[in-house]
Amino acid sequence: MPNALIQSRERFLASHPERRMALNSRDWGVIRAGNTGPPLVLIPGTLGRADIFWQQIAVLESRARVLAVSYPARGSLADWANDIVAMIKAEGFEGATVLGSSLGGYLAQFLAAKDAGVIKAVIAANTLPSVKGLDQVPPYKLDLANTPIEDLRAGFTMGLKTWITPDNPYCALAELLLLEVEGRIPEAELRQRLQVLKTAPELPEPALSGENLYTIESGDDHLIPPDWQSAVRARLQPRRAFRFKTGSHFPYVTRPAEYTALLEQVLGLSPTGPVWPKGNETEL
Repeated sequence: MPNALIQSRERFLASHPERRMALNSRDWGVIRAGNTGPPLVLIPGTLGRADIFWQQIAVLESRARVLAVSYPARGSLADWANDIVAMIKAEGFEGATVLGSSLGGYLAQFLAAKDAGVIKAVIAANTLPSVKGLDQVPPYKLDLANTPIEDLRAGFTMGLKTWITPDNPYCALAELLLLEVEGRIPEAELRQRLQVLKTAPELPEPALSGENLYTIESGDDHLIPPDWQSAVRARLQPRRAFRFKTGSHFPYVTRPAEYTALLEQVLGLSPTGPVWPKGNETEL
């Protein structure tokens, strides 16, 4: 049976191909869309390229300027943060809202300590509050530079394949993510994504006020447990905490309309779909 998610993404890529951007000797992938409206930067997690946000970009590009990125195969978390700031300036995106998910959410929190004139707001999504102890759990406890890539990929593959059953609501998502694991994310890039999080520093205090900080979490996130979710909120004291009752670790894929709706709220755009309830901590 055809996978509707994969087909939808491929249609999007036909008109929004990823292009390369060199910054400080690092090769980033970018998708740039939209010519008017507030600037939005989208940073994926470990298993995603810039196009993982295709469903949000397709709806927002007529009303917002969007820049989604794919990570390079070199650099540290601090290097990547500096590159994102340089990218924002190069694209004329000063005052951007930056959303990062998972690994990207940790990077987004790191960026929240940057000059508020460059970054207006940060959305930390389905992410962790600290990397303390991460080097003691797989796959991060492995020698990420020398462990055979087949072994690193197998760790992701085994987990995702347990979702591929007819009654699993995330079956189509798992099939899409398997394509990332099996080669859409090249070996060097995958290794570096893992290495960057393993060796990342602890997060500095945000320079942005809580009025410009937001969080996203899922009630059934299998990677970010409830105590980590609470710790992210406690650390950031966000203006709004958006919580999906269900959505997995990837609600931008599994709950696209609701995810787009929260971005519309943060960006000050008119709603085109579901409306999130009012309040500091809201659930949908």
